[in-house]
Amino acid sequence: MPRSNFHMPAEWQPHRGTWFSWPHNPETWPGYLEGTEHALTEAVVALADSECVHINVLDDAHRTYVARRFAGKVPSENLRLHVIPTNDAWCRDHGSIFVLDGAELVGLDFRFNAWGGKYPPFDLDDAASARMNEALGVRTERVEMILEGGSIEVNGAGSVLTTEQCLLNPNRNPDMSRKEVEAVLRRYLGVEQVLWLGDGIDGDDTDGHIDDLTRFVARDRVVTMVEPDRNDVNHAPLAENTERLRGMRLPDGAPLDVVEITMPAPLMREGRRLPASYANFYIGNDVVLVPVFACPQDSAAVDAIASCFPARRVVAIDCRAVVVGLGTFHCLSQQVPA
Repeated sequence: MPRSNFHMPAEWQPHRGTWFSWPHNPETWPGYLEGTEHALTEAVVALADSECVHINVLDDAHRTYVARRFAGKVPSENLRLHVIPTNDAWCRDHGSIFVLDGAELVGLDFRFNAWGGKYPPFDLDDAASARMNEALGVRTERVEMILEGGSIEVNGAGSVLTTEQCLLNPNRNPDMSRKEVEAVLRRYLGVEQVLWLGDGIDGDDTDGHIDDLTRFVARDRVVTMVEPDRNDVNHAPLAENTERLRGMRLPDGAPLDVVEITMPAPLMREGRRLPASYANFYIGNDVVLVPVFACPQDSAAVDAIASCFPARRVVAIDCRAVVVGLGTFHCLSQQVPA
């Protein structure tokens, strides 16, 4: 596969905006949609002080409904509502993955199949990426591989983290080998190194997305989730991932500085564990949005993430309603690099 000039900046590098698809599917949040909208409203208000927020809405009536939530709360020049209908709200996964081609902003339009065909229909979600690029007036680069944005994590300096459970899952690209997957990541994300973790957390319907596990917070520093309770189902996979991280070396030979954050207390719904994770934070230009779950581990997690971003304001938002949909802020968002 030929080399390219594509480069995906790290999330903490400057944005020209952040993109969401407004939550609307009652099947995703049965009885919790209003609480989810409230949490996302709080997030958008925090972000819009320092960057433009783009939101996909279903139609003109939905645009009026969403706009009303922000009247007098955000600068009008920092809110853009686009009639781009979606099946669901997980913009990180169905939306464009924005990269730079030299100095040109490009939207990568990977194929989307609703996390291995789990939630049909997904035709609107699969079409959203190209429409987002059109709304921004940027070039679309179609990539004939299934990939969700929540499955990759870049440091902006040549390395990408991902998981074997997701990217090597036969429900995504059954005809692609590990080597072929790595070649696509290298070409389109502009990385030279693919760092593989193993399995994700219990309750994660995405088959182990990295953004519930481990996040770069600097070129050579990650925060990673751990579970100290040996009787918890998450203990073993998270311990193995942490061991892998401690053995990794960047292209210059530098080890990773690994910051451990303890998982929140288990959140259950109808006998099923929800994938609550502090790693699903989102880094804005001036703020970091951190999901919290009204449990004893919240404050230590917020403090640990805040220590990684001393120049940013950390905004902790109750996500007990949001996580019923099986994701939180990072899953709902997508950054547009400056």
